[in-house]
This record gives sequence, C-alpha cells and structure tokens, in this order.
Amino acid sequence: MGTSRSSQSADVGMDELISSAQKRDRSNRSGTRKTRPKKGVFRTIVQVFGELLITVGVVLMLFVGWELWWTNIQADQTQQAAVQEFAKGFQGPVTPQDPGKTDYGEPVVAQAPSTAGETLGLVYIPRFGADYKPRPVVQGTALRELNTLGLGHYTSTAMPGAVGNFAVAGHRQTNGATLDAIHTLVPGDRIYVQTADGYYTYVYRNNEIVLPNQTNVLAAVPTQAGAPPNGRYMTLTSCNPRFGSAERFIAYAVMESWQPISAGPPQEIAQQVQATVGKG
Repeated sequence: MGTSRSSQSADVGMDELISSAQKRDRSNRSGTRKTRPKKGVFRTIVQVFGELLITVGVVLMLFVGWELWWTNIQADQTQQAAVQEFAKGFQGPVTPQDPGKTDYGEPVVAQAPSTAGETLGLVYIPRFGADYKPRPVVQGTALRELNTLGLGHYTSTAMPGAVGNFAVAGHRQTNGATLDAIHTLVPGDRIYVQTADGYYTYVYRNNEIVLPNQTNVLAAVPTQAGAPPNGRYMTLTSCNPRFGSAERFIAYAVMESWQPISAGPPQEIAQQVQATVGKG
C-alpha cells in the first residue's frame, strides 16, 4: 500500500511537471507568435524602402539619359532641318572667288527677323572639330528656341556685321549641345557667321564666368552698360559648369572682316559650306 501511494504521488507530481512544462511551451510559442509580426513589419518596411530607392535611382538614370542623350538627338534633327531649309535659298558660290581680296567695304547688315524662331544665319566654329556641324542662329532666346532650334540671338543686341554687340546663347550638355566646347576656344580662333548677305568673320579674344544676373555682357560694348558702341563684337553665352547652370560662361570676339555671298566662303570653312548646301 505504501508503495502504491508513493507511486500515485509520483504520478501526480509527474503530471503536474508535464502540465507545467506544456504551459510554459505554449506560453513561449504564444510569445513568439506575438513578436513575429513585429519582425515581419520591420522587414517589410525595409524592403519597401529599398525598392523605392531602387525605383528612384532608375528614374534618375533614365532622366539623365534623356537629358544628355535623347534631347541632343531630337535637337540635332531639328537644327539640321533648319540648316537644310536655310541652304535651299542659298544663291552664292561655294568656293572662294578671290582669296586675295580682303576689303569689301562696309558690311551689309540685315534687318532682324520679326518672328521668334526664324533662322537668320549659320555659325561655323572650326575649333570645335570636324564633327561640329554648322548651327543655325534663330531669333530669340526663349526655351523654345534654345531647346530645339539652335543658337538663339538676343533680340536686344545687334545683327551680324553691325556696330555693336551681336550676342547669342546656346546649351552645353543638352538640347543639341551647341556650345558644349565653348571652354576650348583659344585667342585667335575664328568664328564665322553666314547669312543670306555674306560671311562675317569674328576673332575670339577672351572669356569670363559671371553670375546669371550680370546682363551687362550683352551691352553694345560688352560689360560696359551705357557706353556708345565703338566696334563690332560677338558674344557667346552658355551655362557653367558644363553639367550645371549656377553661372554663365561668356566668350567674346571682335569682327575681323566680312565678304559678300558673291565672293564665296572663307577658305577655312569652304568644305563645310560645300557639304552644307549640297554642292561640290
């Protein structure tokens, strides 16, 4: 009997021990189940945030590609169409007719176009390399003109060949990159402007970097607002740095000579003129 009671007591103790262990196990599992959702939520937040960062990165890469590649392709097509349209009305020879002659009298100065976006001429810049095609110069410097049509003529400034300041603007890295290599100009480099009346040769002199609000670079005498015009200047303006727009890069040139369309192009750009107007 003693043994039986002792055995029963041991069985009861064992049952209590097992029951207690089972309760602790259920409690632990219950606690684990309660904490798991918290870990899952944190993990989900991190995953979503990471996916958002990747998406933003892809969008930024696509935007940069669009800015630096696709806008250049679109603008180049539009600009070359403007060049071809200008070439259709070309009436002069495509080779120099009298290379030794330098004095053709006072340059002919055309009246400024009355319509924004109208092409007034072409610009050739040999320093920019053989792959640099002649760029159209259009009336106006609004985004519509600069983003698609080429170099924009500041309407408040002089026309090519006139006494005063013939000033133009152009992009560097985007929208045709018409003045991307403006920083490579060397004093003495020639910039040629072709209009329906003739060819105007400007010689690059110097450059400076200014803030966007320094508009005196467009004055009749560059940087000297209010001074009476005393020469024939050309000013090229673009953004600075190449991938930014916090400043403006300004290049100055002075007119060296001009020759009428009937005299043919200057020797340095004769081949480009021939290729442009489709005559050999």
